[in-house]
Amino acid sequence: MEEVLLAENIYKSFPGVQAVDQVSLRLYRGEILALVGENGAGKSTLTQILGGAQKPDSGRIFLEGREVSFNSPQDAIQAGISMVFQELSLVSSLSVAENLFANRQPVGRLDNIRWRKLYRDTREFLSRFDQHLDPRQPVKQLSMGQQQILEILKAISTGPKVLILDEPTSSLTESEVAYLFKNLRKLQAEGMSIIYITHKLSEIFQIASRVVVMRDGRYITDRKVSEVSESDLVATMVGRQITNLYGERSRPAHAEDYFRVENLTRKSSFEGITFGLKRGEILGLAGLVGAGRTEVARAIVGIDPRDSGRITLDGEEIHIARPQDAIARKIVYLTEDRKGQGLFLSMPVRDNLIAPSLKRFTRRFDFLNAEAIDHFAHEMVARYSIATPSIDKKLLNLSGGNQQKCMIAMWMGIEPKVVIFDEPTRGVDVGARAEIYQKLREISSQGAGIILISSDLPELIGMCDRILVMHQGRIQGEVQREDFSEELILSYAAGLNGAARAGQVQ
Repeated sequence: MEEVLLAENIYKSFPGVQAVDQVSLRLYRGEILALVGENGAGKSTLTQILGGAQKPDSGRIFLEGREVSFNSPQDAIQAGISMVFQELSLVSSLSVAENLFANRQPVGRLDNIRWRKLYRDTREFLSRFDQHLDPRQPVKQLSMGQQQILEILKAISTGPKVLILDEPTSSLTESEVAYLFKNLRKLQAEGMSIIYITHKLSEIFQIASRVVVMRDGRYITDRKVSEVSESDLVATMVGRQITNLYGERSRPAHAEDYFRVENLTRKSSFEGITFGLKRGEILGLAGLVGAGRTEVARAIVGIDPRDSGRITLDGEEIHIARPQDAIARKIVYLTEDRKGQGLFLSMPVRDNLIAPSLKRFTRRFDFLNAEAIDHFAHEMVARYSIATPSIDKKLLNLSGGNQQKCMIAMWMGIEPKVVIFDEPTRGVDVGARAEIYQKLREISSQGAGIILISSDLPELIGMCDRILVMHQGRIQGEVQREDFSEELILSYAAGLNGAARAGQVQ
């Protein structure tokens, strides 16, 4: 096979962190190479070096046998390497066409944009990949999945020899993932080489022919996908065997509902949502993107208004008009967007951990008790296995898995009665996932009820006692643990079963 890309002895460190330690990697023509490892293993740093977003401290990069050096992603693109980062780079106020051909729009003699040609070129390019978006449509009107696909197509539109994808399916539905894989195979057949980073190990066996594992900034192994199992990869990634990812329930849930939502409605989002939650229960909330799961959660805790509905806790009707009302009742919502809405990334770990419970650390005249804060922060870091060199470390410098554990710890600090957790392991590696699942088990065993919103069906099946499935703003069906199957859940999610239900579970 013809070698397209060679990274040789790449080394990169940041203050206090050795991110990539003498890693070498080869990529061949027309190959899809999976790159895996826990959060903090060095995958993203390595690929950012290959894509021009970071400069290595030492090491060399060869593209088609010629040594190259990049000062920016634009340098890498011009050489033939395009990268899609975890965070979208689209400008929401601009159109599909303007984003797709950003800095590459066709211009006339006076440098004015030739709009008619831009829209025509956009249609032709999108149709090549069976996309029929309106080139004039603002990106902010697209779904998250459509934006993710557009970001990938933007990278492809530069005609790269090497395409690097970092967690490309984190916001995609099942059908969008199938669409992406179909087109990646098409590009592979045309000779494009692809480095594919993912935490969803099942995807590796669908799309890649070879897998490289990194751990603690170092290269660990390079294997043909046909020669390894998912459990082999997990053990190699984390350096230990994880025999039961989801853990086991330690005690049964209580028999009676202590938290109830009745006829919750918000026009154009969801209607007639009714369900109960038992102490110690993990209740799943499934559905396709756009089904209304997150909207229901946000309305329960007062982030978004509702038109009607009744919420009771311990037999008493409670009124929640804003998030502070929910927190006062010890009802918490952990958002799926931890970076944008869930955490204070520019602030230290310590400050994040105490954010919801500041009052418990105040002295007379509302002065903060620094000693009590430090003691609490150290305790939570240890209890939730948050890997940080210091409680003074800014949260943005921690890996995704440790940021997620920090968000759990900050809300568990108020000892909640009801926990609504939206996509708890999105963008989190398998080792951190196992730790998060263990914490969810501990929280439920202590008597709190958990509502678990997830697009990951194995996660719901592995963790939940019951699953409610939403379709177009209504509860389409309820599945008991003994009946769990992906086929049944998907049939409800697609509206194929239980259509007569009025969106209510008694």
